[in-house]
Parts: sequence; C-alpha cells; structure tokens
Amino acid sequence: MTVAYVLAIVVAYAVTRAAPVEWSSLAKIAVADLAATIVVFVFSFALDNTSVYDPYWSVAPIVIAAWLALVPGAGRGLDLRQLVVLGAVGLYAVRLTANWVRGWPGLGHEDWRYVAFRKHGKWYWPISFAGLHFFPTVMVFLGCMPLDAALTGPGGFGVLDVLGALAVVGGTMLELVADEQLRGFRKAKTVDGAICDVGVWKWSRHPNYFGELTVWFGLWVFGISANAPWWAAIGWIAMVGLFVGASIPMSEKRSLARRPQYAEHQQRVSMLIPLPPKKT
Repeated sequence: MTVAYVLAIVVAYAVTRAAPVEWSSLAKIAVADLAATIVVFVFSFALDNTSVYDPYWSVAPIVIAAWLALVPGAGRGLDLRQLVVLGAVGLYAVRLTANWVRGWPGLGHEDWRYVAFRKHGKWYWPISFAGLHFFPTVMVFLGCMPLDAALTGPGGFGVLDVLGALAVVGGTMLELVADEQLRGFRKAKTVDGAICDVGVWKWSRHPNYFGELTVWFGLWVFGISANAPWWAAIGWIAMVGLFVGASIPMSEKRSLARRPQYAEHQQRVSMLIPLPPKKT
C-alpha cells in the first residue's frame, strides 16, 4: 500500500511538471489526480482488492494542498492563512488515514460495498475503475477546489479563516470522537444486532459523516475568505449529495437488514445533524 501511494504521488508530481506552463493550477491538479488514480487502480487490480483505493480520500487533500502552497509559489514563503489551511488539512489527513490503518485488517479484506459489486462478474473491474476509483477522485478534487484560492490567492487572515479552521478542526475532532466511540462499542458488544447509541451516536445516526461534511464545508469557507469564485461551492454541495443521496441510504438499508430494532432507532435519533434524541 505504501509503495502504491508513494508511486502515485511521484507520478502525479511528474505530471504537474510536464503540464504546459499556461495551464491553471486546477487543470494541472486534475490531470495529476487522474494519473495518480490510475496508478492506484493498477495496484487494486493486481491485488484483486478495490479497498486499496480507500486511503486516497484522506491522502489526496494534503498532497493537493502542499503542492498548491509550496510548489507554484516556491521561495515566496508561507503566510498565516496558508499555514492554518495546511495545518487543518494535515490534521484531517493524518487522523482519517490513521483511523483507516488502525481498522483495516489487510489485503484479505474488502469493503462490503465493493463486494456487492462483484456480482457483475466480468464488468466488476470497469465498474470499479469508473465508480469506485475515478468517481471518488472527482469528488475529492471538487471538494479541494477552494484550496486553490485559499493557498494561492490574496494573503490576509480574517474572520472567515477562523470559521474555516473551526469547521475543519471541529469536523475532524467529531469524526475522531465518533470513530473511537464506535470502536469501543464494537469491542464491548455482546449481542448481535446491537445498535451503537453511546456518546455522539445518541444524537446522530451518522455523526462521522456529519463531521466529514463539516470538514469540506470548512475548506469552502477558506476559499471564500480568499475570494474563491462562486462555483467553488460545487464541491461541498456534491459531497452533501453523495453522503445524503448514496452513502447514508446504503448504510441505513444494511442496518435495517441486520438490526431488528433499527427502524425504531431511526424514529428517535437524527439521521445526520446531531440533535437531542426524541422521546418515545
């Protein structure tokens, strides 16, 4: 896995170096992102495990941010906004990647969502590339677009930067707490079909997803603070659509099938935004 990602980063950097000078930063990142995704896909195919791609979601943002802050403006130094953005994105990347490392049992395991697609037989790998590699890469790229303005635009540091930092760091910490509470619940669970309703899970059925969306919202706020164009919001909007329209419904359907009391749990606990549980 380390070899796959180091090679992907090296190839991505080489692509940015080879790209025409007149290309914008976002254009260079888009092509480099595609090249890196293809490298990771080759490893997924060779190892017959689409979960090889899983860390891409958390590794790509900090690589993109570092390139925007350091490479195009080499020698001009880092201002306060750049340092805060890099620190916030770095915290998110390290936390989420470490959580993946801690929870992934090895190449003998593949995410249950990917396993479901294997019923398509010979079409599995084309589907894997298009839907499970390329599509998430596009989503992450869209979510990272505000970083172009935040890290290469006008300097300064204001109230919106503080809000952006609070959103990214707060969302990251919420994910950390949610994942640790879920891990502890799973270790202590003695009954099959039990539902995690401890800590933040009492207030939201998907607090980790809410934290994730808060992080991407924070990146957009950073961009707005640096005069990002209005269309930079498409990344965060797309993330909301992905989680609310696909990720959460898939998880809910699986929980309903595996946990007899989950329908009642749905009535009491908010789906996404943490809210006090309803009384029944």
